[in-house]
Amino acid sequence: MKLFLMAICLWASVATAQTRTEVLLEKNWKFSRTDNAGAVQPEFDDTQWQIVNIPHDWAIYGPFDGNADVQNVAIVQDGETKASLKAGRTGGLPFIGVGWYRLRFDAPAFGKEKKASILFDGAMSNARVYLNGQEVGGWSYGYNSFHFDISPYLKEKNNVLAVRLENYPESSRWYPGAGLYRNVHLTITDNEHIPVWGTQLTTPVVEREYAKVKLKTKVEYTGEVSAKRSLVTEIKDKHQQVVSRSETALTPYDDRTFEQDFVVVKPRLWSPTTPELYTAVSNLYVNGGRQLGAPYGNMFVVGNGEMDIPVKTCAGVPAR
Repeated sequence: MKLFLMAICLWASVATAQTRTEVLLEKNWKFSRTDNAGAVQPEFDDTQWQIVNIPHDWAIYGPFDGNADVQNVAIVQDGETKASLKAGRTGGLPFIGVGWYRLRFDAPAFGKEKKASILFDGAMSNARVYLNGQEVGGWSYGYNSFHFDISPYLKEKNNVLAVRLENYPESSRWYPGAGLYRNVHLTITDNEHIPVWGTQLTTPVVEREYAKVKLKTKVEYTGEVSAKRSLVTEIKDKHQQVVSRSETALTPYDDRTFEQDFVVVKPRLWSPTTPELYTAVSNLYVNGGRQLGAPYGNMFVVGNGEMDIPVKTCAGVPAR
């Protein structure tokens, strides 16, 4: 029976300290609900700000107030034709308004011939990001991850990262969260590297006897286009046994993107009771031998969409 695609691609770094460093910026952030434009400057005095760890949601600390989310609306789905005051849609949590976060940190792995990026897994919302007094960029959407190249602004020591967030009134029909509610990652690599979200992995064909895997890998570099670059990728099962391998050369016509195809014989299909994981581990080489950067990994699953979950009963009635 032919099984349709179910692939989950999870980013993972299989890195060595010398060439790819990832740091979780988690502890000793400073936080304030006061909107102060001077907070972008490194010398700004934040000694009176609250010390928090990330992830952090400023609204869950209250105070809870039914008037915090009052909206004068007509719910047409309920047949209403006139607007009226309604509260409680967002639980009365004080998520509306501005919040500032600041962090002082060192980046000893950074230096010449290095690149750095910062990744926000979730920031609610309308983020403006500053590093050492310079605006890095902005991102309006609170439910999406986003990242920036911070190489021009990062230093080896005494960095100050500042993030301004703002939630607008009537911007949500439910409680949306507030603040840096997911992790923040700093990644430092060589100039030639696989960038953040630089891989795309799919399983276009899944059968019980075999599965086809397609991997696209983008590479960024500032060196000569004429240099010979190759990507060696091994697919490993959960026991770290190699089940498929591909070596691909990059040509001038590939738009700096490797495309590799694999076949996994008799794949172990994922299910809730047998959560089998595979890992595609890639190594980038130049001129036939010199390895560039650290190994880069993508964890993924191969399975069908029909989950065979055992049926349980409650008082004799089948229930899942």
